[in-house]
Amino acid sequence: EVQLVESGGGLVQPGGSLRLSCAASGFTFSSSDMSWARQASGKGLEWVSDISSDGTTHYRNSIKGRFTISRDNAKNTVYLQMNSLNAEDTAVYYCVIGGVINWKRGTRGQGTQVTVSS
Repeated sequence: EVQLVESGGGLVQPGGSLRLSCAASGFTFSSSDMSWARQASGKGLEWVSDISSDGTTHYRNSIKGRFTISRDNAKNTVYLQMNSLNAEDTAVYYCVIGGVINWKRGTRGQGTQVTVSS
């Protein structure tokens, strides 16, 4: 059974940082492209970043220079380091199997809430 379990969300002040983790199981993680997506309240799901099986990364423009995606194949885990957070980053963040081209069809986890507020 494919499982994706996100953690690391929470409440943070503007300008703060959080590190999200996604523990994966039930599929060949090391050969899979992985993405992070997010959904703000009342808005659609949007792709945030991906990391391919060879470590190539991509980011949406609004988070470039602030967020960093990484992976640890030994731990079957993908991370999203988020710095300089602002209110527009408030959303439920999901780990998704797939890259920027096919993430919409991919399995995703239950999500973790990130709230940026003073």
